[in-house]
Amino acid sequence: MSLFSGGLLLACDAGGEGSAINTKSSNGNFTPNLFVELKPNGDLILIASRSEMGQGVRTSLTSVIADEMDADWLRVQVRQAPGDDAYGNQNTDGSRSIRTIYEPMRKMGAMARAMLIGAAAKRWNIAEDLCKTALHYVVRSDSGEKIFYGDLVSEAGLMAIPDEPKLKSPDEFIYIGKELKSVDAGDFVKGIPKYGMDIKLDNMLYACIQRCPVTFGSIRSFDDRDSLKISGVKAVHRVDRIEKPFGALGGVAVVASNTWSAIQGKKALKVEWDYGENETYSSSEFMEVITANVHEKGKSIREEGNVSKAFDEADTVVEATYNLPHLVHAPMETPNATAHVKEGSCEVWAPVQAPQTTRKEISDFLDIDLDKVTVHVTFLGGGFGRKSKPDYVLEAVALSQISKQPVQVIWTREDDIQHSYYHAISAQYLKASIKYNSVTGWLHRTAYPSITSTFIPGVTHGAGFEFQQGMTNMPYEISNTTFENGRAPAHLRIGWLRSVYNIIHGFSVNVFADELAHASGKDPLEFRLNMIGSNRIYPSENAYKLDTAKLKNVLRKAAENAGWGRKLPEGHGLGLAVHYSFYSYVATVVEVSVIDGQLKVHEVFTVVDCGTVVNRDTVKAQLEGAAIFGMSLTYYGDITLEKGIVQQSNYHDYQMLRIHQTPKVNIEIIESSEIPTGIGEPGVPVIAPAIINAIFNATGKRYRSLPLKDFGIVT
Repeated sequence: MSLFSGGLLLACDAGGEGSAINTKSSNGNFTPNLFVELKPNGDLILIASRSEMGQGVRTSLTSVIADEMDADWLRVQVRQAPGDDAYGNQNTDGSRSIRTIYEPMRKMGAMARAMLIGAAAKRWNIAEDLCKTALHYVVRSDSGEKIFYGDLVSEAGLMAIPDEPKLKSPDEFIYIGKELKSVDAGDFVKGIPKYGMDIKLDNMLYACIQRCPVTFGSIRSFDDRDSLKISGVKAVHRVDRIEKPFGALGGVAVVASNTWSAIQGKKALKVEWDYGENETYSSSEFMEVITANVHEKGKSIREEGNVSKAFDEADTVVEATYNLPHLVHAPMETPNATAHVKEGSCEVWAPVQAPQTTRKEISDFLDIDLDKVTVHVTFLGGGFGRKSKPDYVLEAVALSQISKQPVQVIWTREDDIQHSYYHAISAQYLKASIKYNSVTGWLHRTAYPSITSTFIPGVTHGAGFEFQQGMTNMPYEISNTTFENGRAPAHLRIGWLRSVYNIIHGFSVNVFADELAHASGKDPLEFRLNMIGSNRIYPSENAYKLDTAKLKNVLRKAAENAGWGRKLPEGHGLGLAVHYSFYSYVATVVEVSVIDGQLKVHEVFTVVDCGTVVNRDTVKAQLEGAAIFGMSLTYYGDITLEKGIVQQSNYHDYQMLRIHQTPKVNIEIIESSEIPTGIGEPGVPVIAPAIINAIFNATGKRYRSLPLKDFGIVT
């Protein structure tokens, strides 16, 4: 299905992460992927292949193309790509959008510019090197004569596609590295963008589903008589569980002519459940189990030197245990999807982070060809990883297939919090030896339910990529290290949440480093810099390598910006943390006070080195958002279960930070011309440990578990 008609259309195969770029031509148009369409009136339509959930990706991705084209940003319109393998990897997670397709975006724009120059040079009958471009015009260098891009559309479409178009040098950028206004800002203010629940189709029904309170439980029987008495309720259907990683949980669905009736009908259902084997799951009891496990020798992950000898010869040995609870994403927009299943085809409108995965899951479920499935990506009202799992889309597909009409499935807030894919509960044990005020040995044990358990039932230990998230790639220069993993089977659907296991490992490693500094009587900043040690680059199989000089630089900068070491009022303290994740370096210093037993975060100072920055405004917003997200988790984040049932249900008992609690957030971006790295997630792991370390410096009291609401210092 073509998105365009007429004009100059360019496409480029973005492929997978780090893959080469190939171009294909057919009569001046190109196979759809990441598109450029220039119309005769000069309108420039650019296609965004990643999902927009408030992170500004539609603006960032398309501005790279516009920059290389020397296009006028005021003439740019952005269209959202549907789910299709032709666009390369569309998964909008893992902080990968800019870092993986920045170069393909540049080449697409450069291709268009080169073809426009070629067309103008041919019209003028001059050499191409006598032409340059400037804001939607090709300009003659010798005379200053210029031709509007729109006037070159037909001729440019006949030009050969350059294999390796010349890219701009950074000093020529007009948008990249600047603060660019969101292409959607005006529409947001006017309420124009369509989110999932804004979709309205002819003859559409609405559905809400009552799911088993215990994960993977099943239906014994149900009574729908009271539900069917409610005005607007059309039918009640049993929805079977789809036993796949992203399959529907199953339950009883109430289908109605409107949302209110569907919700009321769901409430009126009487369902008898078979809770299954997870009925005995208690998160508090499980925490005791995994805490005991990390105090025993675990499965070896990596070992260097001789930790036992280092402990035996130490002047001081320090040990600590850290516990973090289950978490849930809880975005403002709950999961929802609209599906229309017809004979042999399916069309879906949904806020999804992984449209290609969604499309494949639908194809498999309906047993139809992939090209018979269309997934339209709406705007997302937040995602944080939850909307990478399209279980809620399959529910809409199943109900549309049954109803033979379009169906919109809507999750209530309670549904979202009580039936999600949860961030793993965890326990960690760290032990270190200090001799002559230097750390000589380091033991780190971790236990948590692995994400791989969602894909391979029965998994009881973590995976290598999870340990690489802040544990085994710990940047300290210590000769003797041991890393182990304790047993922790999953009792819930475990999924990725913004920053994933960097949250738990970044917490323990940063808090423990401060504990070691205190045990040594040293300043936490200088002690941390000494632990990081010499400037060195860790080897890597890809273009991204951990550079300790960059890590130390962001740490020093954050400390400098915060005035580290300055005299503070009584009850105030500064705390710091530094972490490397998604190939970016982030350091944060926070100033807190604890007055009359109540915590207040006054100011946050964050410094990031994320390589080349596309849109400085977006980077700042992401890090400001990460500070708020991290503070919410630090203060309130806690999903608890008793008898297998999630005890939280809405924002009253799974709270978010309020406006009056929000501190001033200062962001510094390190200037860099190196390849872009991640930005959506790296700002989160440093927030909680920086706050914990600041509280200690203000009060002398150390917290090793979260959330802080459990200790009464936040309300």
